[in-house]
Amino acid sequence: MDFRLMGLDAPVIAALQHILDPTDDASSDAKTTANAPTRSYVRDAKAMAATPADVKEYPNSYVFIVDMPGLKSGDIKVQVEDGNVLLISGERKREVEEGKEGGAKYVRMERRVGKFMRKFVLPENADVEKITAVCQDGVLTVTVQKLPPPEPKKPKTIEVKIG
Repeated sequence: MDFRLMGLDAPVIAALQHILDPTDDASSDAKTTANAPTRSYVRDAKAMAATPADVKEYPNSYVFIVDMPGLKSGDIKVQVEDGNVLLISGERKREVEEGKEGGAKYVRMERRVGKFMRKFVLPENADVEKITAVCQDGVLTVTVQKLPPPEPKKPKTIEVKIG
């Protein structure tokens, strides 16, 4: 199955497969260990896989939509790295209940906590100087304006002189 058709990057899939299918043999050779992804890479891959996003293209902009229920704008970072990589990241922390009688214990915990991150390589016509981000009702909307198309070059007329 070609995971690229599903919009998943090969490194992310490789990291997830590594996490889900670790080798049980503790005496694996050093070559396998040397090629294993780093902890930070695996952590980033897990954060990216757990952060779904929609991407829309309009005539004048690209819009990235990410669900972020329960997060405040201060918990979310939107940055541009390397000139053309849009990075959306942050962290959802577990709620701490103070002052409750006897304290509560979780019976079931299904809401995701921890770091989240998504990276998008922006197209050449994206104007990285005109990016806006709005978080409303738990939905982050990042809008990246498009650069105007280059004007077609007009033919230059050269005057022909006699002599």
